[in-house]
Amino acid sequence: MSRYDRYVLSQYLLFFGFFALILVAVFWVNRAVVLFDRLIGNGQSALVFLEFTALTLPNLIRMVLPIAAFGASVWVTNRLNSESELTVLRATGTSPWQMARPALAFGVITALMMSALTHYLLPASISQLEVRESEVSRNITAKLLSEGDFLHPADGVTFYIRQIDPDGTLNDVFLSDRRDPEVTVTYTGARAFLVRDEGSAHLIMVEGMAQRLDKKTQRLSTTFFSDFSYDISALARQAENPARNIRAIPSLELLTSTAAVTAKDGYSAGAQAEELHLRFARALVCVAVTLIGFSALMMGTFSRFGVWRQAFLAFVVLIFVEGLRGVVSEPVLDNASLWPLLYLPTALGIGIAFVFLTLAARPKRIRGRLPEAPA
Repeated sequence: MSRYDRYVLSQYLLFFGFFALILVAVFWVNRAVVLFDRLIGNGQSALVFLEFTALTLPNLIRMVLPIAAFGASVWVTNRLNSESELTVLRATGTSPWQMARPALAFGVITALMMSALTHYLLPASISQLEVRESEVSRNITAKLLSEGDFLHPADGVTFYIRQIDPDGTLNDVFLSDRRDPEVTVTYTGARAFLVRDEGSAHLIMVEGMAQRLDKKTQRLSTTFFSDFSYDISALARQAENPARNIRAIPSLELLTSTAAVTAKDGYSAGAQAEELHLRFARALVCVAVTLIGFSALMMGTFSRFGVWRQAFLAFVVLIFVEGLRGVVSEPVLDNASLWPLLYLPTALGIGIAFVFLTLAARPKRIRGRLPEAPA
């Protein structure tokens, strides 16, 4: 690469990192608020929140990476144009095709980043996230040991603790079990202890009362007890052989073990083909969006009003390409042999960029003729 190409490529990478950092931060804050409320509200620690946040970052980066690449392409091209650097290159005879080499190299670099993200980092993070979510859902202690709040660890069950002592003693415990539609049982205890025994958990209530209401006869039975054991293992949500998220399945397994994935996880051949080829298409679309951003701004001439029209045209083409990606996915889900349709938006985007560069390479003809000078 020439010195100019290396200079422009460094500018692309610099502003790409800046835009990616800003976009990831904005999306991360929006999701972190919801995640923080859900985890901390269920009694989890701040370390668990940070772990879950880190595992969701690859998916956020996947969403914003093409947008950041497009933004960097438009910004740097507009900056080079406003500072007359592109004008100087054109005056020296450099064609738009030659000036597009740094944009193409930048698109290839972002495509490699996206490939590593979609084929390796994203499946690994989603798989680990599913494991941690399953562990947290089975953590009864985190679900129940929250003082001063009415908790609902399962449908029809309400649990309340007024205060928890430093030694683990639960004071003034209330437990309402309404899972049986015909009978409602309410337990209250002055003190309680949470005891684990070989994978099961028991709530030992001391000096309490059990009230049993038969809804058919409307008869209320009251029993006082000195100590009572209540099995709360059933309150933990334990899914047997849960199906994996299709995004957590490695690309090699989707490519070579289609029948095994269908039998194990229930995903059709069309769903697997769509997911596998979308991972390749997402990488290639990074090349398309960078070329679209560069080529659209190359079509304009100098104007005191800037290049907002060319930038708007590039933005419209970007929306069209992204919208087309959602349209071509539906046929592939029904018929796996139609997977080439997933590459149509990328091919169309690169084709539009080539058309823009072709138009930019043609000098505008001077309309009319200049009057000839007298002899």
